[in-house]
Amino acid sequence: MPVMLSTASVLDGLSQRLSRFIAWLPVVMAALTVIVVILRYGFGVGAIAAQESVIYLHGTLFMLGASCTLQAGEHVRVDVFYQQFNARKRAWVNALGHVVFTLPLCVLIGFSSLDYVIESWATQETSPEPGGIPAVFLLKTLLPVMATLLALQALSEIFKSLVTLIEEASDGD
Repeated sequence: MPVMLSTASVLDGLSQRLSRFIAWLPVVMAALTVIVVILRYGFGVGAIAAQESVIYLHGTLFMLGASCTLQAGEHVRVDVFYQQFNARKRAWVNALGHVVFTLPLCVLIGFSSLDYVIESWATQETSPEPGGIPAVFLLKTLLPVMATLLALQALSEIFKSLVTLIEEASDGD
Protein backbone atom coordinates (compact mmCIF):
# COMPACT_ATOMS: atom_id res chain seq x y z
CA MET A 1 0.00 0.00 0.00
CA PRO A 2 2.80 2.51 0.69
CA VAL A 3 4.20 1.76 -2.79
CA MET A 4 0.85 2.59 -4.40
CA LEU A 5 0.54 5.83 -2.44
CA SER A 6 4.10 6.95 -3.16
CA THR A 7 3.69 6.11 -6.86
CA ALA A 8 0.41 8.03 -6.95
CA SER A 9 2.11 10.94 -5.20
CA VAL A 10 4.92 11.05 -7.78
CA LEU A 11 2.44 10.88 -10.67
CA ASP A 12 0.23 13.56 -9.09
CA GLY A 13 3.31 15.75 -8.65
CA LEU A 14 4.10 15.40 -12.34
CA SER A 15 0.59 16.55 -13.26
CA GLN A 16 0.73 19.43 -10.79
CA ARG A 17 4.06 20.69 -12.16
CA LEU A 18 2.73 20.37 -15.69
CA SER A 19 -0.39 22.30 -14.64
CA ARG A 20 1.70 25.21 -13.42
CA PHE A 21 3.48 25.33 -16.78
CA ILE A 22 0.44 25.08 -19.04
CA ALA A 23 -1.52 27.57 -16.94
CA TRP A 24 0.48 30.28 -18.70
CA LEU A 25 -0.44 29.13 -22.20
CA PRO A 26 -3.82 30.97 -22.36
CA VAL A 27 -2.05 34.20 -21.41
CA VAL A 28 0.51 33.70 -24.18
CA MET A 29 -2.27 32.76 -26.62
CA ALA A 30 -4.21 35.93 -25.79
CA ALA A 31 -1.11 38.11 -26.18
CA LEU A 32 -0.28 36.53 -29.54
CA THR A 33 -3.86 37.01 -30.73
CA VAL A 34 -3.70 40.70 -29.82
CA ILE A 35 -0.40 41.02 -31.68
CA VAL A 36 -1.83 39.30 -34.77
CA VAL A 37 -4.86 41.60 -34.77
CA ILE A 38 -2.73 44.73 -34.32
CA LEU A 39 -0.36 43.64 -37.08
CA ARG A 40 -3.18 42.82 -39.48
CA TYR A 41 -5.56 45.70 -38.90
CA GLY A 42 -3.13 48.31 -37.65
CA PHE A 43 -0.25 47.75 -40.04
CA GLY A 44 -1.69 45.55 -42.80
CA VAL A 45 0.88 42.87 -42.08
CA GLY A 46 0.02 39.17 -41.99
CA ALA A 47 1.63 36.94 -39.39
CA ILE A 48 0.92 33.34 -40.37
CA ALA A 49 3.49 31.88 -37.95
CA ALA A 50 2.00 33.85 -35.05
CA GLN A 51 -1.52 32.70 -36.00
CA GLU A 52 -0.38 29.09 -36.21
CA SER A 53 1.46 29.39 -32.91
CA VAL A 54 -1.87 30.19 -31.23
CA ILE A 55 -3.25 26.97 -32.72
CA TYR A 56 -0.16 25.05 -31.56
CA LEU A 57 -0.47 26.48 -28.06
CA HIS A 58 -4.17 25.61 -27.95
CA GLY A 59 -3.38 22.04 -28.98
CA THR A 60 -0.63 21.87 -26.38
CA LEU A 61 -2.95 23.20 -23.68
CA PHE A 62 -5.64 20.68 -24.54
CA MET A 63 -3.35 17.67 -24.98
CA LEU A 64 -1.14 18.23 -21.96
CA GLY A 65 -4.01 19.53 -19.85
CA ALA A 66 -6.03 16.30 -20.02
CA SER A 67 -3.98 14.52 -17.35
CA CYS A 68 -3.84 17.68 -15.22
CA THR A 69 -7.61 18.00 -15.38
CA LEU A 70 -8.02 14.37 -14.30
CA GLN A 71 -5.60 14.86 -11.40
CA ALA A 72 -7.49 17.94 -10.23
CA GLY A 73 -10.82 16.07 -10.38
CA GLU A 74 -12.21 18.57 -12.89
CA HIS A 75 -12.90 16.07 -15.67
CA VAL A 76 -16.38 15.40 -17.00
CA ARG A 77 -18.30 12.96 -14.86
CA VAL A 78 -21.96 12.06 -14.60
CA ASP A 79 -22.63 13.22 -11.05
CA VAL A 80 -26.26 12.16 -10.84
CA PHE A 81 -25.41 9.25 -8.57
CA TYR A 82 -21.71 9.76 -7.86
CA GLN A 83 -22.24 12.76 -5.58
CA GLN A 84 -24.51 10.65 -3.37
CA PHE A 85 -21.98 7.80 -3.04
CA ASN A 86 -19.80 7.22 0.00
CA ALA A 87 -16.00 7.03 -0.33
CA ARG A 88 -16.01 3.27 -0.97
CA LYS A 89 -18.54 3.45 -3.81
CA ARG A 90 -16.73 6.40 -5.34
CA ALA A 91 -13.47 4.45 -5.21
CA TRP A 92 -15.13 1.54 -7.01
CA VAL A 93 -16.55 3.82 -9.70
CA ASN A 94 -13.20 5.56 -10.16
CA ALA A 95 -11.12 2.40 -10.28
CA LEU A 96 -13.44 0.52 -12.62
CA GLY A 97 -14.03 3.57 -14.79
CA HIS A 98 -10.33 4.07 -15.34
CA VAL A 99 -9.66 0.38 -15.96
CA VAL A 100 -12.62 -0.09 -18.31
CA PHE A 101 -12.67 3.28 -20.09
CA THR A 102 -9.66 5.56 -19.54
CA LEU A 103 -6.79 3.08 -19.91
CA PRO A 104 -8.19 1.35 -23.03
CA LEU A 105 -8.84 4.75 -24.61
CA CYS A 106 -5.26 5.80 -23.86
CA VAL A 107 -3.92 2.60 -25.41
CA LEU A 108 -6.11 3.10 -28.48
CA ILE A 109 -5.04 6.74 -28.95
CA GLY A 110 -1.41 5.98 -28.20
CA PHE A 111 -1.00 3.07 -30.57
CA SER A 112 -3.25 4.34 -33.33
CA SER A 113 -1.37 7.65 -33.45
CA LEU A 114 2.13 6.16 -33.59
CA ASP A 115 2.26 5.56 -37.37
CA TYR A 116 0.78 9.01 -37.94
CA VAL A 117 3.42 10.62 -35.75
CA ILE A 118 6.31 8.51 -37.10
CA GLU A 119 5.38 9.41 -40.68
CA SER A 120 5.18 13.08 -39.75
CA TRP A 121 8.64 12.93 -38.15
CA ALA A 122 10.08 10.99 -41.09
CA THR A 123 9.00 13.70 -43.51
CA GLN A 124 9.68 16.54 -41.05
CA GLU A 125 6.15 17.71 -41.85
CA THR A 126 5.75 21.45 -42.11
CA SER A 127 2.86 23.86 -42.36
CA PRO A 128 1.10 23.97 -45.73
CA GLU A 129 0.92 27.77 -45.37
CA PRO A 130 3.75 29.93 -46.70
CA GLY A 131 5.47 31.44 -43.68
CA GLY A 132 3.86 28.89 -41.36
CA ILE A 133 5.55 26.98 -38.58
CA PRO A 134 7.82 24.26 -40.00
CA ALA A 135 7.16 21.83 -37.13
CA VAL A 136 3.79 20.13 -37.57
CA PHE A 137 5.51 16.91 -36.52
CA LEU A 138 6.02 18.37 -33.03
CA LEU A 139 2.33 19.16 -32.70
CA LYS A 140 1.36 15.66 -33.80
CA THR A 141 3.74 14.20 -31.21
CA LEU A 142 1.39 15.51 -28.55
CA LEU A 143 -1.10 12.72 -29.40
CA PRO A 144 0.91 9.81 -27.92
CA VAL A 145 2.32 12.10 -25.23
CA MET A 146 -1.23 12.97 -24.14
CA ALA A 147 -2.20 9.30 -24.13
CA THR A 148 0.84 8.42 -22.00
CA LEU A 149 0.32 11.25 -19.49
CA LEU A 150 -3.39 10.49 -19.20
CA ALA A 151 -2.69 6.77 -18.68
CA LEU A 152 -0.14 7.55 -15.96
CA GLN A 153 -2.62 9.83 -14.19
CA ALA A 154 -5.33 7.18 -14.53
CA LEU A 155 -2.96 4.71 -12.84
CA SER A 156 -2.47 7.21 -10.03
CA GLU A 157 -6.24 7.51 -9.63
CA ILE A 158 -6.60 3.71 -9.65
CA PHE A 159 -3.92 3.36 -6.97
CA LYS A 160 -5.60 5.97 -4.76
CA SER A 161 -8.95 4.22 -5.23
CA LEU A 162 -7.42 0.85 -4.36
CA VAL A 163 -5.90 2.31 -1.20
CA THR A 164 -9.32 3.69 -0.25
CA LEU A 165 -10.93 0.30 -0.88
CA ILE A 166 -8.26 -1.56 1.12
CA GLU A 167 -8.50 0.89 4.04
CA GLU A 168 -12.32 0.75 4.03
CA ALA A 169 -12.22 -3.06 3.96
CA SER A 170 -9.77 -3.23 6.87
CA ASP A 171 -11.81 -0.71 8.86
CA GLY A 172 -14.94 -2.79 8.32
CA ASP A 173 -13.38 -6.01 9.62
